[in-house]
Amino acid sequence: MPDETEWLDEGERALRAGDWIVARDAFQEALGQAETPEALNGLGEALWWLGATQDSIAARERAYAAFRHRRNPAEAAGVALGLCVHYRANMGNAAASAGWLARAERLVDEFGLEDLRGWLLLMQSEEVDPVSSEALARQAGGLASGSGDLDLELCAISQVGSALVSQGRVSEGLRLLDEAMAGSLGGEGGRFDAIVFTSCNMIGSCARSAEFRRAVEWIRAADRFTKQYGCPFLFTYCRTLYGGVLLASGDWIQAEEELQIAVAESRRSQAAIHADAIATLASLRLAQGRVDEAERMIQGIEEQAAAVLAGVHLAQGRAAAAAVAASRALDGARADQLDTALLMELLGEAELAQGDAPTSAARGRELIEVGSALDCPIIQARGERLVGHADASLKHLGMAVSEFSQLGMPYEAARARLMLAEVARSIEPEVAEAEARTALSTCEGLGAGRDADTAAALLRDLGVKASRAWAKSGGVLTKRESEVLALLGQGLSNPEIAQRLYLSRKTVEHHVASILTKLGLRNRTEAAAFAVRQVERTDAAEPQ
Repeated sequence: MPDETEWLDEGERALRAGDWIVARDAFQEALGQAETPEALNGLGEALWWLGATQDSIAARERAYAAFRHRRNPAEAAGVALGLCVHYRANMGNAAASAGWLARAERLVDEFGLEDLRGWLLLMQSEEVDPVSSEALARQAGGLASGSGDLDLELCAISQVGSALVSQGRVSEGLRLLDEAMAGSLGGEGGRFDAIVFTSCNMIGSCARSAEFRRAVEWIRAADRFTKQYGCPFLFTYCRTLYGGVLLASGDWIQAEEELQIAVAESRRSQAAIHADAIATLASLRLAQGRVDEAERMIQGIEEQAAAVLAGVHLAQGRAAAAAVAASRALDGARADQLDTALLMELLGEAELAQGDAPTSAARGRELIEVGSALDCPIIQARGERLVGHADASLKHLGMAVSEFSQLGMPYEAARARLMLAEVARSIEPEVAEAEARTALSTCEGLGAGRDADTAAALLRDLGVKASRAWAKSGGVLTKRESEVLALLGQGLSNPEIAQRLYLSRKTVEHHVASILTKLGLRNRTEAAAFAVRQVERTDAAEPQ
């Protein structure tokens, strides 16, 4: 039987290879023989990649204490820096994150741990304003160049890029983010967590600057990494942003999967992180036309989900309530923020629904001006759509369609097409028909049921036969759920499915619950029987 050292060596080899299940099992075997800080820290790393965030943090905290008792300050400081990141990005706990960062700083200063100085500066750059963040990240990059630490260099470049985007220097920042992503995904550094860091910065910066097409391109570029090692958007904060980008860019099935995981994994995090995940998933429900479900989801977090709340009120015909919700959220907000632009458009739509077209159009023109001044196409697109709707302007609505399409936001483009078709129906019916057909096709493809119904009804009013071919998206399983269902049909237990698919047991439990809900089944036995019937039907349909 292997001894403790052999199990540790196997665990370390598995971590370097990205084989998280093997690493977890090896470190657990090592801990069964002796509780060492190396085994605890290795187990924490493996558990983090497998999605068991709470267990990962617990293991790393024990590792930190063990390293300190052994008087190994360098390893203890490294663990403290990792805990700083996880408490901030996974748990949303600013106090705990700051505490671990301060502990790491004291160790680096007290014991002269200069090899960790650059990583300390990098973590400190996450806690300050964008200008200070840029300065600290550049210092970290300078230390990386001197020491030859390529992982630190790539992470520092990424952090500088993120800080520049936050300062409004978007083009300059995105170039650096692209560089860091290329280097990390290309294996230049070698640390898997460097890929997670650069990916999180990329998705966050793209979300802030509405660079959805760029984000999708990098998501696709990371596909090989994802298939081999798992999702690089491991931090709950980043996974929620990832789901939002997928929602905006039209990949609603994958958005559903990522947001469900974000909601499940953030239940024990700080309320703000959990609320963000719920609000983003509720935005998907609202887009799908599942208005009542969206409303139920945001009960208790209405302030954090003000845009969803206003959208729900508008969909339910309560324009005055929508205006109040949007106005309240806009008090004291900055006009150049993307979420503020959405609230302003919603407020304008509410004003238009109450018969105040001039105020609505003026609000839209303000958005156009702000978007132009900031060189932010998405703010301009929202303004063009609002002006076009308020003034019944084909020109402005056409510009909104074009801008949303160029941004890679098919649902928003389809909504603008519906408004354009409505305006054109009496003056240019052929244009109205073409736009309504395109909107119908897009909405059906996405699963936007309510808007697809609107498009079909408009086409029928124009004398065009139009029927709905779309099935409710609630019955569509994601790719991962289909894989879980197939294994249920083979009689595998949740732990066995988790091992087969390299998932945590909690994630498998979530997928099984989602499958039961979507298929209207009562338990896993019914799900297994359903899977067997599906296989039998497929076999019967194949030519002999």
